[in-house]
Amino acid sequence: QVQLVESGGGLVQAGGSLRLSCVASGRTFSRTTMGWFRQAPGKEREFVATFSWSGGSTFYADSVKGRFTISRDNAKNTVYLQMNSLKPEDTALYYCAASSRAYASSDRQYDYWGQGTQVTVSS
Repeated sequence: QVQLVESGGGLVQAGGSLRLSCVASGRTFSRTTMGWFRQAPGKEREFVATFSWSGGSTFYADSVKGRFTISRDNAKNTVYLQMNSLKPEDTALYYCAASSRAYASSDRQYDYWGQGTQVTVSS
């Protein structure tokens, strides 16, 4: 079992920044692909970003590319999502997820999920 705990959400004005954190436990973190997803009210959960344990590659949704950065600190078992130039359409519940796969960009490829942290961007 893997436990994931997100933090760092909040209310921010458009154009502002937030950094989300997710601490993982229960699995060798260095061999776990970590991802961020989000779900806005009335919408399906969507992929945001992923950081592969194999080779350290990252991949982003087009909607956040150039504004969001995913990073990880294996010594702290933590993955981060730095969100800059936030827009009202970024408002959502953001989830951290873990996968044993080397590459994973679909929610079906992730095995474990956190409870989510709310991000609200005001216009």
